Amino acid sequence: MHMKLERRSLNSLVEEQLSKWQAQKTAKKEAVTEEEPKPMLTISIDPGSGGVEVAKRLAPRLGMDLLGAEILQKLAESTQLSESVVKTLDEKETSKLDSWLDSLYAREHLSPDEFLKHMTQVIGTIGKHGNTILLGRGAQYILPRETTFRVRIIAPLDMRIENLTRTTRRAAEEFVLKTQDARRAFVRQYFQRDETDPLNYDLVVNTENLSIDAAVSIIETAFKARFPKK
Repeated sequence: MHMKLERRSLNSLVEEQLSKWQAQKTAKKEAVTEEEPKPMLTISIDPGSGGVEVAKRLAPRLGMDLLGAEILQKLAESTQLSESVVKTLDEKETSKLDSWLDSLYAREHLSPDEFLKHMTQVIGTIGKHGNTILLGRGAQYILPRETTFRVRIIAPLDMRIENLTRTTRRAAEEFVLKTQDARRAFVRQYFQRDETDPLNYDLVVNTENLSIDAAVSIIETAFKARFPKK
């Protein structure tokens, strides 16, 4: 029962976001002047570092949408949903997206895997809409650096395990290590990158001695300094 409710909730979030992008597409067609794409923010998170909560509090302060890895995964796994996302762009923007994706694959030598193809299409489309915070799924390697602020949130392993201890420390440790390894393996498999390399980010925030609110304020300040017209 819980899984059904969770799936329905995820489906609702996806449908809500698609409707929003579709409305934006209509609004752009009716607008007299063309707006510049709004910047994006990607956040890579060490499990247990408090990064998800940071993202939840940051989104309303920046006036941005927040899309988690589960939604991105769902959109990328379904051909129908991936196509629905791309259709939220007008013809001119879709053509630009196709050209950009072709150059991305040539430049980065990405694997021609069907899942990765859909993932890059989905994330690239979201990037065209702009004004969104994306969690995980390698978005920091896909979106253009010129329009994206890339953040990584980390914390010491012991602290992360302690933060997630709800039953036993051993269970929390297994969860943290399993999740961490899966995320890093995903990045290695699809992007041939090391997720922990600080050079892949504009800002790395260690929450060991920072409150969630302090981390939010730091990222907000840095993001606004990078994109002052946001």
